[in-house]
Amino acid sequence: MSFELPKLPYELNALEPYISKQTLEFHYGKHHQAYVTNLNNLLPGSKFENASLETIVKESDGGVFNNGAQVWNHTFYFMQFSAKGTRVPQGKLADAIHAKFGSFEKFKEEFTKAGATLFGAGWAWLSKDKEGNLVITQEGNAGNPLRSGLTPVMTCDVWEHAYYLDTQNRRPDYLKNFWEILDWDVIGKRF
Repeated sequence: MSFELPKLPYELNALEPYISKQTLEFHYGKHHQAYVTNLNNLLPGSKFENASLETIVKESDGGVFNNGAQVWNHTFYFMQFSAKGTRVPQGKLADAIHAKFGSFEKFKEEFTKAGATLFGAGWAWLSKDKEGNLVITQEGNAGNPLRSGLTPVMTCDVWEHAYYLDTQNRRPDYLKNFWEILDWDVIGKRF
């Protein structure tokens, strides 16, 4: 099986000023593409040659895992944004956020803290467990909550390549911008 870089549902400049066209050209066009290319080069002859991306994330290790998980993670990340989406959670997801965190603002604080305090590179995730309860996790490097039996709902890439062109080393500034482009209609469908 061969994987391809998915087409973004928005133009490269659509998320400005929060994420610049230049950042998307590098983050999506170069980094994400490199993970796709590397994964495709690693798969022939491996036991994951015909596996789905989700199976690769759940069951592989080493280079196949690192590149496969980064393809999955980045695709999930980029697809949750829009220039003019719904900016607050609605319906069942909003109810679940209020039940777990007390308010949307408290959730934002906890999720932002998870992204800001992750040491090194990785991901902050909002997922649901088998009972449908929400949980915030930090995953280093290519980590993905699928490996722990969780269902991802939302993620924030806190590798420096996600923000160094726009905010240099200021991860908190990037995290502030992150909230401005989330499309809660997309995220709600994942819940």
